[in-house]
Amino acid sequence: MHRWGSRIFVKVNAPAVVRRELARRSWRGEYVAVGTVTDPYQPLEGRYRLTRGILQAFADYDTPVGIISRSPLVVRDRDVLAQLARNAGASVSISIATLDEAVAREIEPTVAPPRQRLRAVSALAAAGIRVNVALAPVVPHVTDAPASLEAVVRAARDAGAANVWHSTLYLHDVTREAFFAYLRDRRPELLPRYERMYPGKYAPYSVTSIIDRNVGTALRSHAPRELPRITARGPRQISLL
Repeated sequence: MHRWGSRIFVKVNAPAVVRRELARRSWRGEYVAVGTVTDPYQPLEGRYRLTRGILQAFADYDTPVGIISRSPLVVRDRDVLAQLARNAGASVSISIATLDEAVAREIEPTVAPPRQRLRAVSALAAAGIRVNVALAPVVPHVTDAPASLEAVVRAARDAGAANVWHSTLYLHDVTREAFFAYLRDRRPELLPRYERMYPGKYAPYSVTSIIDRNVGTALRSHAPRELPRITARGPRQISLL
């Protein structure tokens, strides 16, 4: 039996499969969200460049795209993203749960440090690409202090984020097992609270409503910077022969 995440299967034909789907006559250029389940910028992306190939396919077929990732590697593809942004439209959301480096290493040990991700936000914003920050996951009793939330919002705005959105920790089956193992190992004092707070997958409204209010307060205190951004001019017209 293998530990979750210890074996990775690389679908090297992914860009070709995407191109076949986009070439169908039934495809109407609908918006595509990339990275809602699995980060599209896994470490192996540096070698295989599959996400880049998929983005280029979207650009060639005028398909609007929104990406969410925790990896600064997305900056590598800002040329393709700019091409997409000029035509069909493109945006990127980079997730940052906390600016506390020690806490970040605890809850996301395999992910780039928060400051490195903020530099990626700045680089994408400087390229004219609409970039957002996902303040996620907000971990109750770990990263949900008002000062912690406000620090992420302030840093995101300073880096050029057009929007900051948030979500509270969601525990599906695999995540739940890993997260409770983390609590037992690093924060055993929180175990009883979490057993009461998470009988299911979602935190209760009594918890999320406070987080929502505190994030809202931070957003009102830190307005977005006015930066030049690429404006989509719409799909290119096919020439009639």
